[in-house]
Amino acid sequence: MARSRVMIPSSGGVVLSAEAVLPVEAAAAVVITHPHPLHGGSMTAPVPAALFARAEELGLAAVRFDFRGVGSSSGVHDGGVGERDDVRAVVAWLRDGLADGGGDAPVLLAGWSFGADVALAVDDEMAGWFAVAAPLRVVDPDEMLAAGSDDPTRLLVPEHDQFRPPADARHLT
Repeated sequence: MARSRVMIPSSGGVVLSAEAVLPVEAAAAVVITHPHPLHGGSMTAPVPAALFARAEELGLAAVRFDFRGVGSSSGVHDGGVGERDDVRAVVAWLRDGLADGGGDAPVLLAGWSFGADVALAVDDEMAGWFAVAAPLRVVDPDEMLAAGSDDPTRLLVPEHDQFRPPADARHLT
């Protein structure tokens, strides 16, 4: 199935710009988040782009999107609060799209940096999380709902990460 550009409504009248691929019989689905919007982060940043491309190669349903205030998405940056609503809105949109195609694939969240923290704070019956270089400070770790889930949660922490080195991440998690 081809990639498509879509606009997804979020909270407060915000509309999110997104790119999606929805194969008819996807074994799983993933929503992909991006790094900090105030530092140039967008859905086309290298890690989200690579995650999206790989999901597509594997035949998974996937959506990457720009948080509020980024690119063609309306609204303004909300420090990780409204961005959680954005993730929930995209997850709901993806599930609706899967249901329209007759599927109910498990949905995972994957994110990089700021987007990883935001993703870890959302649990709308997720099947799991994959967080790349999560700073574990955009959202208070006590608010990261993934930590209380029995579903798989994977943190990829680079050895020389400038915001959260492995020893600090290990201590927090």
